[in-house]
Amino acid sequence: MTKIDIQKLHTTELGKERILRNIGLTLDEVLAWCTPENLANAEQRGKNWYVYSADFVLTINVKSHTIITGHKRRDC
Repeated sequence: MTKIDIQKLHTTELGKERILRNIGLTLDEVLAWCTPENLANAEQRGKNWYVYSADFVLTINVKSHTIITGHKRRDC
């Protein structure tokens, strides 16, 4: 299983808009949160990783390391 390479994480303009709209964080805030400790428990399902915080879930493409979106957690 491939691990998330923090140095490769990025997003698109649309991804930035979705992250800001859905979880209220800027890309810089999301990238600052993406530490090895926080990414260690990423769950891979198909072509994406799902990374859980206490408040939100990030969806990251496995091959491109693109942060696709973020959503507020519904189970909190």
